[in-house]
Amino acid sequence: MYTHRFARLHRFQRRVVGQVDQIGAQALFDIMALATIPLAVRRYRKETLRLVAEISMGTGALALIGGSVVIVGFLTLFTGGTIAVQGYSSLGNVGIEALTGFFAAFINVRIAAPVIAGIGLSATIGAGATAQLGAMRVSDEIDALESMAIRPVPYLVSTRLLAGLLAIIPLYALALLASFFASRFATVVLYGQSGGTYDHYFSTFLIASDVMWSFFQAVVMAVTVMLIHTYYGYNAAGGPAGVGRAVGSAVRTSLVAVVTVTLLISLAVYGRSGNFNLSG
Repeated sequence: MYTHRFARLHRFQRRVVGQVDQIGAQALFDIMALATIPLAVRRYRKETLRLVAEISMGTGALALIGGSVVIVGFLTLFTGGTIAVQGYSSLGNVGIEALTGFFAAFINVRIAAPVIAGIGLSATIGAGATAQLGAMRVSDEIDALESMAIRPVPYLVSTRLLAGLLAIIPLYALALLASFFASRFATVVLYGQSGGTYDHYFSTFLIASDVMWSFFQAVVMAVTVMLIHTYYGYNAAGGPAGVGRAVGSAVRTSLVAVVTVTLLISLAVYGRSGNFNLSG
């Protein structure tokens, strides 16, 4: 009687309860994956090293273009160039194009490089992990591991999480250097600004603590992306079509998470004012 008279309300309640249940299930999954990292280090070192190589250089078709290293590097390279072009043009409108180096040092480190690297991780490492685990789930390979007394979460999830943590530091360092190079190239070579002027403002406003927080943000993004994608892949259902849905859902969720992590860390570290004052 209740469900018949209030059908819409009942469907809404079911959706809300389902979303809350999914959040709780993912939280428990994340806690288990993080807690079993020491077990993965002790028992599955070879698998972890294999995954580090796969994440960094890619396998199959991705190996032809260098995997995540080249993809993330090119993304941040062109992003750095775009920042320089927009910065030089916008600052030139008010006669202070000499501050393009300052613009590149701040925007690349605090916003552009972390966000673009997070998107690249989601599209390469994350989507690949979801597809792999989803295929294993629908083909009963994960159940087969359990029947052989192999704990699937440490072997499949914690190893991927650990591999992502090991690969993100050199990967993000390359991405940051690519964005710096592209910004300087566009400003000095394409626009003809003095290299000394650019280097002066760039080195003046490139703060060491900002670089450290940028690496911290990249690590948090890597952990978040890997947890989201492994959860959706591990719990995929419905055959090949279900794996495709899991990949799509994981990518959408991780993209939102990347922007959310950037917002929260920026507010926590720099405050609402950005912790910046330019005068004189």
